[in-house]
Amino acid sequence: MEAKVIRWGDDLAVRLTSEEADRLGVSEGQTVEIVAKPESEPWSGRRFADGLPVYTLEEMVAEMRRLGPDFEPPTVDWGPDVGSEIIDDDDRR
Repeated sequence: MEAKVIRWGDDLAVRLTSEEADRLGVSEGQTVEIVAKPESEPWSGRRFADGLPVYTLEEMVAEMRRLGPDFEPPTVDWGPDVGSEIIDDDDRR
């Protein structure tokens, strides 16, 4: 996303549409950090919320696999199915 700096009285401001604000996860009164980038560096498309990058599940799994087996979470054995977690699509209840 690109935003243009505009004059607002004696100050400068960056104006966001409500759709852009929703997509970025920012709201009125929230403090944000603006980082200037050189013109030659394209915008990465990374989303941020509360100043932290927002990653997709695919990105997190790819990073875990890139780092190796030591970074994979352990498999949890919850035991046998014993109740309503068994789903029977043919049940007419």
